[in-house]
Amino acid sequence: MEDDAPVIYGLEFQARALTAQTAETDAVRFLVGTQSLKFDNQIHIIDFDDENNIINKNVLLHQAGEIWHIGASPADKAVLTTCYNKTSDSRVVSCAAVWRMPSDWETGNHESPDESAHNPQTLELLCHLDDSTHGNAACVLWEPMGDGKRVISLADNHALLWDLQESSTQATVSSTATLEGKGQLKFTSGKWSPHHNCSQLATANDTAIRGWDLRTMSQIYCIENAHSQLVRDLDFNPNRQYYLASCGDDCKVKFWDVRSVQEPVKTLEEHSHWVWSVRYNHSHDQLVLTASSDSRLILSNMVSISSEPFGHLVDDEELSEGEELHQEDKGKEPLKDSVVSTYEEHEDSVYAAEWSSADPWLFASLSYDGRLVINRVPRALKYRILL
Repeated sequence: MEDDAPVIYGLEFQARALTAQTAETDAVRFLVGTQSLKFDNQIHIIDFDDENNIINKNVLLHQAGEIWHIGASPADKAVLTTCYNKTSDSRVVSCAAVWRMPSDWETGNHESPDESAHNPQTLELLCHLDDSTHGNAACVLWEPMGDGKRVISLADNHALLWDLQESSTQATVSSTATLEGKGQLKFTSGKWSPHHNCSQLATANDTAIRGWDLRTMSQIYCIENAHSQLVRDLDFNPNRQYYLASCGDDCKVKFWDVRSVQEPVKTLEEHSHWVWSVRYNHSHDQLVLTASSDSRLILSNMVSISSEPFGHLVDDEELSEGEELHQEDKGKEPLKDSVVSTYEEHEDSVYAAEWSSADPWLFASLSYDGRLVINRVPRALKYRILL
């Protein structure tokens, strides 16, 4: 089999929630949450065996409701959060909770792989992150690189910072921020910045992107009409602290320097329908994945705005302050940005794309029909970046 060939897994349920298991840095593992109205919803634990190019799966029950968002603890492999819908008094409410996988989910299934599908174990509820006064949960964000003790939930027009105590069985709100303004304001998504000692948050609501200082819970920047239609997703460049990517229903992906937000630094217009997800590679920030309702996943090489615009590391300060560049970079043009690959293995809207936390060259994408595809960065590009 060709090394770069995709590996495809079908969940048999509709799904839109995907995350890498962040705390697992040895095995390539992704978690997928299903959206079924008829059956108990499930978390599929997808292990990718890179040497043999095969997927092993385990299934856990999530009986609380259909899953809209999933997040993995950065510190504890067994802990995750979900945002899910449940019907209460004949209206649908969106809730959020912290869960633990049963300690023996890995044992006993490998002899007969179908065993787990027929008698799946159930997730253990650790605590709810709902607070009826604060509306419907859209997503839960773990503190990046944190000890798994702090999460933020975005619910309607509130951002709630929670402290998890007693091995995550208790959650208390330590501070809140509220979106002020006319009309029904509602957060659609957000990202906790890994920079500035994890003291900043970016959120999307309608066509706007806002930055927040978590120490004071006050707004620090606002990009009013970042996109001409709804902003769907955000991601921070892992190596350049002021750089933020966004995508939305205007089919565009935009890159911002949050110090001057009048204009994006770069705009990508490769998709032909809503863009649901944008993700920077954790190690090589020129690699950016985008997923769209046009059923495509696109890998772009955004090298000109990366931390290695000339093919080697350049200090952020040098780049931004126009200081004297290295001798060899004087008069040199930054390398050209390009689309590396367009992936067409999906036949339905691709709602999520995530890089593996164990292997920087592997990524997964998930479409609504429950198809999960694992792909690799093309070898030629990998070696060009490494060598």
